[in-house]
Amino acid sequence: MAGRTLFDKIWDAHVVRELGDGWALLHIDRHLLHDLSGSASLADMAERGLAVHDPDLVFATPDHAVSTRPGRDGMTYVPGGRLWSALRQGAQRFGIRLFDLGESGQGIVHVVGPEQGIVLPGLTMVCGDSHTCTNGALGALVLGVGSSESTHALATQTLRLQRPRHMRIRCEGALAPGVTAKDLALHIIGLLGADAGVGHAVEYAGSTIEALEVEARLTLCNLTVELGARSGVIAPDERTFAYVQGRRFAPQGADFEAAVAAWRELHSDPDARFDREVQIDAGTVAPTVTWGTSPEHAIAIDARTPDPRQAAGQGADAIAQALDYMGLAAGAPIAGTPVDWVFIGSCTNSRLSDLRAAADIARGRRVAPQVRAWVVPGSEDVKRAAEAEGLHEVFAAAGFEWREPGCGMCVAANGEQVPPKARCVSTSNRNFVGRQGPQARTHLASPAMAVAAAVAGHLCDVRTLA
Repeated sequence: MAGRTLFDKIWDAHVVRELGDGWALLHIDRHLLHDLSGSASLADMAERGLAVHDPDLVFATPDHAVSTRPGRDGMTYVPGGRLWSALRQGAQRFGIRLFDLGESGQGIVHVVGPEQGIVLPGLTMVCGDSHTCTNGALGALVLGVGSSESTHALATQTLRLQRPRHMRIRCEGALAPGVTAKDLALHIIGLLGADAGVGHAVEYAGSTIEALEVEARLTLCNLTVELGARSGVIAPDERTFAYVQGRRFAPQGADFEAAVAAWRELHSDPDARFDREVQIDAGTVAPTVTWGTSPEHAIAIDARTPDPRQAAGQGADAIAQALDYMGLAAGAPIAGTPVDWVFIGSCTNSRLSDLRAAADIARGRRVAPQVRAWVVPGSEDVKRAAEAEGLHEVFAAAGFEWREPGCGMCVAANGEQVPPKARCVSTSNRNFVGRQGPQARTHLASPAMAVAAAVAGHLCDVRTLA
């Protein structure tokens, strides 16, 4: 029998029924809901008179549409307040656990899942959000789903899915000083393109990945969807087991030891075959930022913007349009580009390790006078831990605004927007046209690079501030 990939092992263990032509009905172990899509799914369930199949396996939290303003409540942003209220009512109606504002467990859904031990190695999990792929860093099979799929999973605890092709991205070598998982992810997307993973499940492997802490792996898997793939996964190892141990919903005591014994088998077999293999030399990766309107528009901080005259056909038109939207000249150095806003947050880079990395650069420095800078913790627990370490004081002394947990300015669904034509360095995952507000101009970067831009007043190499 041929060797199996990690993805196949988890998939095969969850098949309820084979449906033919590569389709199967899979059991879903966990279901996460948030205010933007979860409230709609629960309303659909109520309208159709359906019952949630297993409420104990469903978890909800408001994140996308709630304000992050200090001292906020659910109605600080009124349109988002309606979704917050609907999520609360739906959770109460169906007996679903809700992590509400101000409670331990509230926060960005993809931060809360791993943090609370809800997502575990070997499980299947769905959520109505494309960045659900984040959670695959723990060795789980996770999928972002649409509204009809979410309703189906709530009602049946199953989902009809087609087995994807398999792609392995093997990263070898040590990341250079000042280079993070965010830089590695942007480098990979810039190198392979935004459609490289379409139709594939991506596994990250290699010595670089093995050396990453779990929160850095979460950042890497978060950006898998920007490759066009629906899911990404990393084999669990000793770092994973140590991260999971003792978390609120993780197995405890003897159950944990038994779980770890099973989790050690969750890896691709040596003779497993992948439909596509990619090798990345991680030692060559530099601090990386985006210049355009797609995550694939990523370049090293010491590089220049592309010149459409050196491209052909529709590629040249796309480059020209992106440069025009971003207000950048062709062939110009990206370093030195003035910035107006800095946003540190989102499901990509708002965990405690991200805030520590940002604070390390902010300590003893000041935000440039023309820059407005926010730090938005990814969860209530992250916020409390950061405050216990005094990180909020470091940010405040440097001129950053310390906000409440939530998605914040990542997708601007809560009224928090970058003004038109203002330039923002963001630790989030998407720099699409209008993503952070109408005509907003977004450069994606790591937390350290975002702080460097805030204090310099322009895009710069964080290594020059060390």
